[in-house]
Amino acid sequence: MRSTTAAFAAGCAALVLASAGNAVAFELSSAALKPKATIPQKNVYNGFGCKGENVSPPLEWKDAPKGTKSFALMVHDPDAPTGGAGWWHWVVYNLPADTHSLAAGAGSADGRNLPQGAAQQAIDFGAPGWGGPCPPVGDKPHRYVFTVYALKVDKLDVPAGATASLVGFMVNANALGKASLTAKYGRTK
Repeated sequence: MRSTTAAFAAGCAALVLASAGNAVAFELSSAALKPKATIPQKNVYNGFGCKGENVSPPLEWKDAPKGTKSFALMVHDPDAPTGGAGWWHWVVYNLPADTHSLAAGAGSADGRNLPQGAAQQAIDFGAPGWGGPCPPVGDKPHRYVFTVYALKVDKLDVPAGATASLVGFMVNANALGKASLTAKYGRTK
């Protein structure tokens, strides 16, 4: 009986491992951004000495975890010289579960190009919406980490006046999975 139980357990373990090996990964991509490549000038901030168009890039994601009820998108520069906090460039939450992409320009401050029900949080430039890259002159190129989170809740109840970091805490507390894409940007003048 022991050998039958052991054989059954081994068979189940092999089946689980085989299934896990065939699992499709949650994935984030962009037609405008390639992993580890330079972010186009169109997406760069317009201000603080930067002369971009400040247009958010198009993004799309697929194969979200089962049970996803909404999505959040957060864009962060961990290399910003802020004493360790980095810099938030875009925070969007309450994206409906049937949302699988955001068009170029979806990050306008008024949110008019986002799906109904979605909300944006004020970022480190001081207002909601996309704030493109604008690292200090002479810094090595900064990394910009775009992360879409699959959430187990329909809606995050974000209090008025919340910071991007508080939204990030709430997002991570409700995440079923996440997918990231990292691109870079630096400037010499």
